[in-house]
Amino acid sequence: MKRFIFVLLTLLLFSSPVEAKRKIRVLYWNVQNGMWADQDKNYDNFVRYVQELNPDVCVWCEAESRYRDNVHEKMQERHEAYLPYNWDMLARRYGHEYAYIAGKRDDFPQIITSKTPVRIVKRINGEKDGIQVVHGSALASMPLGRGRDSLYIITVHTYPFKYSYGAIDQKKSAAEGGGDRYREQELRYIVSQTLGEQAKDAKGYWMMVGDFNAVSRMDNWHLKRSEDDTAFLACDYMTNETCFKDALGLWTPGVYQHTTLSKRRIDYVFCTPKLYDKIKSIKVLREGFAESHRDPIAKPLCRNSDHYPILVDFEF
Repeated sequence: MKRFIFVLLTLLLFSSPVEAKRKIRVLYWNVQNGMWADQDKNYDNFVRYVQELNPDVCVWCEAESRYRDNVHEKMQERHEAYLPYNWDMLARRYGHEYAYIAGKRDDFPQIITSKTPVRIVKRINGEKDGIQVVHGSALASMPLGRGRDSLYIITVHTYPFKYSYGAIDQKKSAAEGGGDRYREQELRYIVSQTLGEQAKDAKGYWMMVGDFNAVSRMDNWHLKRSEDDTAFLACDYMTNETCFKDALGLWTPGVYQHTTLSKRRIDYVFCTPKLYDKIKSIKVLREGFAESHRDPIAKPLCRNSDHYPILVDFEF
């Protein structure tokens, strides 16, 4: 009997497939006007930097060429702009075979590139519903493997100004927090168009990543703003009325993780609880090629961007 049990256990051990863990590295960065700072170098430094980080998926904000080399002078003709329509060729240089224009409604699109196929499920602009998602947004999905769920990525770049979009009296609108209220409205609409009714209790792997142009109440120990400041509205909505978790804020409590040269934290990686539990590390990169400073000639442009990248490692 003992021999029979031993043989049975041995057969079970060697016949049962052991599913390997899958690691996914996500790199998000607002690269300021299509990585203007490196376009005169044929993006060689940018490519080398991304190669060193070796991400599986990248989400780029402001991923369109807008200014001529080394000057604060806008390109006059579209044929001058290498990006966004050549992201596929640029992405192949750092090892990504797939590139997708995600959210695009103006000259500040979001781009997704990846080593493996990604599907753009939906592009979100809002015109038909009476709201303008100013820079556009998108929902993408990436299979995690046979028999597994997909990773869902919502790309975001909200309206940037203090006054409301379309405001006639901009000064009055800014004083009333018009821009903050508009950003909240954009996020409500984007969530309604992606998670919809499951926004409060989504069970899958969802992330919402991008430049939110908003500050978090979680940082108010450092910011010291009034509790009724409208600047908190967008992130209050995300943390109080959806199931999303502010991954960077929760991962480094008590540490103010600014994501811009101006020392603001306005770039976020929001994750559903199921995805947040898969994070192995998350950090803001501010050294090397990611270091930021104002260009002395082409002000207000920066080198290499006015934002810093965020790198997230997941293990499924």
